[in-house]
Amino acid sequence: MENSSIKGVGTALVTPFDGDRIDPVALKKIIQYNLAQGVDFLVPLGTTGETSTLNDNECNHILNIVHEANDKKVPIVCGMFAKNNTSQVLSAIKGFDFHGIHSILIASPYYNKPSQAGLLAHYTAIADSSPVPVILYNVPSRTAVNISAETTLRLAEHPNIIATKEASGDFNQIMQILKHKPSHFDVLSGDDAITLPMIACGSVGVISVIANAFPAIFSSSVHAALAKDYVRAKAFNDRLLDVHKWLYIEGNPVGIKACLNILGYCKDELRLPLVKLSEENKQRLAESIKGLY
Repeated sequence: MENSSIKGVGTALVTPFDGDRIDPVALKKIIQYNLAQGVDFLVPLGTTGETSTLNDNECNHILNIVHEANDKKVPIVCGMFAKNNTSQVLSAIKGFDFHGIHSILIASPYYNKPSQAGLLAHYTAIADSSPVPVILYNVPSRTAVNISAETTLRLAEHPNIIATKEASGDFNQIMQILKHKPSHFDVLSGDDAITLPMIACGSVGVISVIANAFPAIFSSSVHAALAKDYVRAKAFNDRLLDVHKWLYIEGNPVGIKACLNILGYCKDELRLPLVKLSEENKQRLAESIKGLY
């Protein structure tokens, strides 16, 4: 596996549950479906995987399932280190088995709202300690703090920080990063619905929610865009436009689990404080899916 860059479509994997237990059969089914339909890398244990509700044993169990189902076919980006205590992240990294892991995805500290200087120090400490490359994850809607373009570009100079997953939704910020970033540093979309215009501006891919359910359509759009075939990319992208809304109307991964349940891949069970998508919105989601075929 290449150890320098991540490009194309990475699926931010859900964690299927059967009751309160992880459902390994469903998770393997989703992974195999994604691999067969052309995704480029896998991202377990992120927001979409409900990692904040999992204990350490469950995280390790999920990684074992992912390794087995993937069988070294595509890179794995691990997202389990998103904590708001820098020393706790460093301790977790020190005790972690990185065998088979390409890189780690690190969201900014939540709740304590660090300054830009604090973010710079936090990510630098992690990058200094990690034996694998680090991907920044800027998602201010969840963390309550934005990694500014200036801070991102300073972090981009670190040899062990290879990319950012940008979910700020601020196109001016995104374009500033794309304009001024060093050549070894990549930008990935963190918002499925704006991936196409981000690629047109220079992004190299996406860490995706919708790819769990529609990997072929979404990968076809992204791969066409990366080949600068924007007419073909838009045609595939347009097919999914009416689905996006229903995946997020009651939060993520509420919508994508309902979607996977409709398609027969897993139950739509979540762990509290998340609850299932309302029946009304699930019906609307089902109707939007019918329009795809």
